Amino acid sequence: MEHYTPKNFLHTESVGFVLVKARNLITSEMDAALKDLDITAQQMGILLSLRTGSAATPFELSKLLGVDTGLMTRVLDKLEDKGLVERSRSVSDRRVVNLALTEAGQAVAAQIPEIAPKVLNARLRKFSKAEFDELTRLLRKFIGE
Repeated sequence: MEHYTPKNFLHTESVGFVLVKARNLITSEMDAALKDLDITAQQMGILLSLRTGSAATPFELSKLLGVDTGLMTRVLDKLEDKGLVERSRSVSDRRVVNLALTEAGQAVAAQIPEIAPKVLNARLRKFSKAEFDELTRLLRKFIGE
């Protein structure tokens, strides 16, 4: 089914526009909430992914978080400069860069679960449990999961 046609398409009413607006809103609110930890929402995703073992290389992080490798390198540079992440070459394959949280990175990542849910819950406060479940289901369907 085609939901959009050249005649009915209005960019401010498109799913893409609304998704980007929602993402920007959450990112802005999360950035503000994480300010005391001196990290951004984007950096939060990296720290949590490394903490949980969801990813261990820049390529895996790029794929998981949906960002290009160039941007990932720049964000990792900032995290490394802050002393939160360290890079090391794989012993078995020197082309592979492994990532690990430093002790400081572990400490910062451990504080995120106290902050992030508050931001998300504030944005979702008007949603019933059923609406929240349906939103999650629809977004997963939209991204092909």
